[in-house]
Amino acid sequence: MKDATKIIKVTTVADPVSGAVNVPIQLSSTFNQPDFDQFGEFDYSRSGNPTRKAGEAAVAALEGGAHGFLFASGMAAIGSVLQIFSQGDHLLVSKFVYGGTFRLLEDVLSRFGITHTFVDPTDLSAIEAAIQPNTKAIYIETPSNPVLKVTDIAAVAQLAKAHGLLTIADNTFMSPLLQKPLALGADIVVHSATKFLAGHSDIIAGAAVTNDQALADRIYFMQNAFGATLGVTDTWLLLRGIKTLDVRMQRSSASALSIAAWLAKQPAVTRVCYPGLPEDPGYAIQQKQALSGGAVLSFDVGSEANARIVAETCQLPEFSVSLGGAESILSYPPKMSHAEMSPEERAKTGITPGLLRYSVGLEDPSDLITDLAQALAKCQ
Repeated sequence: MKDATKIIKVTTVADPVSGAVNVPIQLSSTFNQPDFDQFGEFDYSRSGNPTRKAGEAAVAALEGGAHGFLFASGMAAIGSVLQIFSQGDHLLVSKFVYGGTFRLLEDVLSRFGITHTFVDPTDLSAIEAAIQPNTKAIYIETPSNPVLKVTDIAAVAQLAKAHGLLTIADNTFMSPLLQKPLALGADIVVHSATKFLAGHSDIIAGAAVTNDQALADRIYFMQNAFGATLGVTDTWLLLRGIKTLDVRMQRSSASALSIAAWLAKQPAVTRVCYPGLPEDPGYAIQQKQALSGGAVLSFDVGSEANARIVAETCQLPEFSVSLGGAESILSYPPKMSHAEMSPEERAKTGITPGLLRYSVGLEDPSDLITDLAQALAKCQ
C-alpha cells in the first residue's frame, strides 16, 4: 500500500459501535471494570485511552513500526525515550541537535548520571572513536535543526549494531512520508508531532515509535510513570492533521526546493542550508535515504543586523518559533530554537548570527520569493 493511501486508512478507523468514520474522542479519565479480578484493556487514561491508542497505531503504521506512543510534546517524547537509560550510561549525540534536546542532555539528564558526548554524525570514524565501555546509544537528528546537516542513518545504525548500541533518530523534519529511519536500521524514532505530522500549528504533541517489544515496554513504562501523555482532543486533532500529510509535504517540499535554489543565487545570501540542492554536502545521502530535501531550509544573510531586517520586512511568513505548519514560518535560531546554547556552542554547530530558518508552507512559492526579494534588497 502506498503511503498516500495508508495515511488515509490509518487515520480513518470506523467506530465499531456507531460506524463513525472518525475516531471518537473518549473524554473519560477512568473506565468501568465489570470483573473484580480481570480488568479490561483500559482502566485509567494516563495508562491507556481508546482515542490515544488509535493515534499511536496510526503514527506507528506510518513509520513502519509495531509500537507507537504519543506524548504531550516533542520534548516529552524525547525525554521519555532518553530516560529508559540509567545512571552510569553514556550516550553519543549528534552535535547538530535541537536546542531543547541540548538543554535536556546538559542540564537535566546529566544531574542523574546519564552522560553524553557530542559528535559530528557525518564522521563515522569520529563516532566510533567516541564510543566508551558504558555507551548505550547513538542519538541523531537528520536533517538537523537548523543547519540541515544530513546523517547517514543506515551507516550509523550499522556502526551502532556492531558495537551493541541502540540508534535513536529524530525524524521531525522529514516526517514518515519522506523518510523512514526504522527501515534504515534505527531502533527508535522520535518526533515533535507538533510540526509536520499535525501540520496546522494548533497542537503540541510528540511521538516515539519502535519495532522492538522490549524497547516498547521500556518506553511505555516511562510514558505511564511520568504521565506526559497526549490528551484525547489533541490526539483527534493530530489524526485529522495527518490526513493531509501527503499533499502538504509534497507541496511544501517542492516549494522549498524552488526557494532554496533562488536564495542560492542572491548576493545578500552567504549560505543556503538545504539538502535538496545538488551542491549541498548532504545531497547524495539525502537522495539515498529520503524522498526529497523536505520543507525546511536555512539561509545566512551575513549578520544579525541583516537577519533583523529580513525578519522585520518579510510580510508573508509568520515570524515565530516552530515549523511544519500550513503557513510559512520564519525563525531566528540564535534567539529562538537554540537560545539555550552559548554563542560559542552555536558557532561550533554552524548557527551563525545571520542565520534564518524558513519553514515553507502552502502559499504560492512565487509570492514567497517576491516577498523575500523585497526583504533581501534592504540588507546592508
